[in-house]
Amino acid sequence: MGIWDSWWVLQFMQMLGLLSFWISFAKFRTLLSRGFGFGHNIIKGNCKAWIFFPFNLLVITGSLMSLLLVLSWAYSYAFPSSHSVIQSYNDIPMIENSLVQSNETIKPNVSIATCNVFEGSWVRDDSYPFYDASQCPFAERGFNCIGNGRKDRGYTKWRWKPKNCDIPRFNAKRMLEQLRGKRVVFVGDSLSRTQWGSLICMLMTGVEDKKSVYEIKGNKITKQIRFLGVKFSSFDVRIDFYRSVFLVRPGPVPKHAPQRVKTTLRLNKIDDISHEWIDSDVLIFNSGHWWTRTKLFDMGWYFQVGNSLKLGLPINSATNTALHTWASWVENSINTNRTKIFFRTFESTHWSGQNHKVCKVTKRPWKRTNGRDQSPISDMIKKVVKKMSVPVTIMHVTPMDAYRSDGHVGNWSDNPSVPDCSHWCLPGVPDMWNEILLYYLLPKDEVT
Repeated sequence: MGIWDSWWVLQFMQMLGLLSFWISFAKFRTLLSRGFGFGHNIIKGNCKAWIFFPFNLLVITGSLMSLLLVLSWAYSYAFPSSHSVIQSYNDIPMIENSLVQSNETIKPNVSIATCNVFEGSWVRDDSYPFYDASQCPFAERGFNCIGNGRKDRGYTKWRWKPKNCDIPRFNAKRMLEQLRGKRVVFVGDSLSRTQWGSLICMLMTGVEDKKSVYEIKGNKITKQIRFLGVKFSSFDVRIDFYRSVFLVRPGPVPKHAPQRVKTTLRLNKIDDISHEWIDSDVLIFNSGHWWTRTKLFDMGWYFQVGNSLKLGLPINSATNTALHTWASWVENSINTNRTKIFFRTFESTHWSGQNHKVCKVTKRPWKRTNGRDQSPISDMIKKVVKKMSVPVTIMHVTPMDAYRSDGHVGNWSDNPSVPDCSHWCLPGVPDMWNEILLYYLLPKDEVT
C-alpha cells in the first residue's frame, strides 16, 4: 500500500484543506472584489485595465481553482469516500472466507450449546409413531385419539427438524440404559401428565417383559390424582408425575374474607408436596393453562401473599410472583450437581372463534404459526429462568407447537361432547417434547 493511500495521510491532508479553507476564502473575496472593479473599469473604457487584463484573469482563475480544491478537501473530510472503507476491509482479507467456514461447521451435527433445537420445522416421517396407545396402559384413555375413533393418522407422522442440527433418532433401549438407576420427575398440570405418559409408552417399546413396568402404588390414571409413579424394574428406572398446576400452595380462606373467596393461592409459598420432588435426577416443570380467569376467579380462587389477601392482583402479576417463588425454591433446595432441571413453556392451543370456544382440528399442520408462537407466560418463564443462579434448561415448545393444529384431541376423547383444542393426542406432539428432553440427557460425545 503506497503512502498516498494511507488512511492517516488522507486524514492529515483533509485537515490541512479544512484549515486552508478559511484563509483562501478571505483572499478569494478580495480578489473577487478586485475582479468586479476591473470589469467596471473596462466598461468605462479605462485603457490601463486592458493592459493588466491577462494577469488579472489568470489570478482570478487560479483563485477559483484553489477554492474548488479546498472545497473538495472539506467535502471529503465531512463525507469520507468508500475507498477508505474498502481499504480497511482489505486489511482483513480472510473475513469472508471465515464466515463461509463457520456456516459450514454448524450445518451437520452441532452441540447442544450452539444449536437451538426449538428453531426448525415439522417434516413428514412415515417411520413414526413409536408406539400404539391402545397397547400402552399408561397412555391416558382420553388422549388415545385413534382408540376413540379418529380415522386419519397423518398427525402421527410428523417429526420436528431443528434448523441447524439433528436430534438423534429415539432408541428406547439406549435411553433405558442411559436412565438406569435414575428417577425422572414431572411436575405440573395435565399437559405434564401427558408428557409423562408419552415418555413411559416410548420407553416401554424397549422392554421385552411389559409386566416389569408398573405403577408402584397400583394407582389408575385420573385427572385429579396428585401422584403417579411408574417403575421399570429391569432397569431400576422411576418415571413419576406430581400434579401441581400452579407450583405454589393452595391455602384455606382467611377470616373475614369476602364470600366469593373459596380458596386462596399462596403465591409466596411453594406447593406443600415439593419435598417429594427433591430426590430426583431429572426434574421437568410446567405451568400455564390454569392461570386464567375461568380457572381462578370464576371458581372462587384468589391470591394471597403472606397474610394479605390480594383480591385486585392481576393474573399476570400473580403468575410472575409464583414463578419467582418456584425459582427461589429451586435455588435453595435442589442439588444441581445431581439433578438436571427443565421448565417447559406454555403449550400452544388452537381454540378459535369470538370467545375462543371453537375447536377445529385440521388434518395437516399449519404452514404458519398465525400468532400462536407468542405467549406472555412463556416470556415470563424465560425471563425468570434467565436471572436464576442455577442452571435450568428452558424447553421452549411454544413456537413448535403453534403449527400443530392437527394434533389436538378435538372430539376424539373419552368425552366427545366436549371438544378439546388444548390437550394433545397420543401418540403425537408430546412424543417430540420427549425426544428433545432425551437429547439433552444424552452424553455430550453422543450429540456432537
